[in-house]
Amino acid sequence: MPLPQLTVYRHDRENRALITLSGEIDLESAPLVRASLERCRRDGIRTIDVDLTPVTFCDCSGLNAFLRAAQQTTVVGGTLRLHHPPTTLAQIIDLAGCGFLLLGPPFDHMPPSLRGTPATPPQAPPHRSVPPVPVLSGNVR
Repeated sequence: MPLPQLTVYRHDRENRALITLSGEIDLESAPLVRASLERCRRDGIRTIDVDLTPVTFCDCSGLNAFLRAAQQTTVVGGTLRLHHPPTTLAQIIDLAGCGFLLLGPPFDHMPPSLRGTPATPPQAPPHRSVPPVPVLSGNVR
């Protein structure tokens, strides 16, 4: 089995940790994310900041790992915040409506198009005439 394409860096300062993830977070590498965040809690870390700047891909299994870790961190009186999520993850977070759990207010880590602020409207494609579709009559076999 190939090794997960994910690297985890951790920098602690008292009861706070900065976790920087680099690579892809998917079904294979999500257990490494879960284990890394669980280790922080076991080590007494109560504030976990996760820098996702170097992450190139994250699917819903990664989101699930972050949501579970956020819940478990909150139970012990801590916080977990994601910073600079990749576009795919930001879109999943937006669709799931869970930004307030992971990004915290304000959602300044999300791309402008997902923050509820007006983005530059896309250019409308040029108008093209579509030829009429012929109507068939009679028995078609």
